[in-house]
Amino acid sequence: MKNFIAHNSPLVSIIVPCRNEERFVDRCLDSIIAQDYPKDKLEVLVVDGMSEDGTREIVEEYAKRHPFIRLLDNPEKITPCAFNLGIKRAKGSFIAIVGAHNYISNNYLSTAVDYLQSNEVDGVGSFGVCIPIDNKFISKPISIVMQSKFGVGSSFRTNCPKEVVSADTVASPVYKREVFKKIGLFDEDLVRGQDAEINARLRKNGGIIILVPEVVSYYYARDSLGKLWKQHFQYGYFKPLLVKKVGKIFTLRQLIPPLFVGSLIASLVSSAFFKPLFGLFLFVSGSYIIANLGFSFKLSFEKGLEYLFALPSVFATLHFSYGIGYLKGIWDFVIFKKDKKGKIKDMPLTR
Repeated sequence: MKNFIAHNSPLVSIIVPCRNEERFVDRCLDSIIAQDYPKDKLEVLVVDGMSEDGTREIVEEYAKRHPFIRLLDNPEKITPCAFNLGIKRAKGSFIAIVGAHNYISNNYLSTAVDYLQSNEVDGVGSFGVCIPIDNKFISKPISIVMQSKFGVGSSFRTNCPKEVVSADTVASPVYKREVFKKIGLFDEDLVRGQDAEINARLRKNGGIIILVPEVVSYYYARDSLGKLWKQHFQYGYFKPLLVKKVGKIFTLRQLIPPLFVGSLIASLVSSAFFKPLFGLFLFVSGSYIIANLGFSFKLSFEKGLEYLFALPSVFATLHFSYGIGYLKGIWDFVIFKKDKKGKIKDMPLTR
């Protein structure tokens, strides 16, 4: 595919949702400015969730130097609202979404637009490469786990294809504008997982999303176990609501953490009344420990032996937080139908 679009290129609107991203937003904007796409055909809408750090000041400085960058307010402070605000204000024929803690390869927009114009597809995106935020001891192991099959399993995070493939979801998607006229905007009930829901809605209506190997979206992993726990608890928590809205389970691997955590809790509690069930608890927990250590040893030999002692704790943090979050999501959204009692605004996203 060609890497440069001529002077008659269509206008592309890039929506950058952010909240308290002063450490990352400059790298994100620099990567957009560095695109090989004509600058007079770019519109960058940074939709800020009322940041309390220096994010807004940084964006305002960029806007002074680059007139195609604008700062918009997102008083709801959650990601899907930022997407929708940006889409409503966007003027471009194509709409790209790039998180403030992401940055993209220089050929990203030109390649995506080329595919969208040359093929019968509705969305184009990339493989997501996870990188550590800093040189803290825990940062590198977290980024390693976020790209491992045992850690997340998601194909667009763990397996870069050698050729164009159809995908359920992709990193940093670029859509044709008419997609949102056809299927509507992002679901604002889904604080997490809103991208998977709209992509499922798009595919249900005959849309096609592709993952292309020529471009890459880089994203920063969390830099502490506490932040990783919060992030994946939220991912797990909103997954049952996502399944409820879409009407299907996307992949069976998403059920493994809640089934694992649920079996541990159920067997341990039940063993108080029926002692043989304690053996089930030991079997499940022992099997997990063996699997965790096995993958940790494998990755440490590939990435560095210095990560051996950190990897098991990172895997456990990710799996338990997601599993517990998923079980709470079932309790709230499936059993007590929390989503039917008004808008969900009790879990705003932060870094």
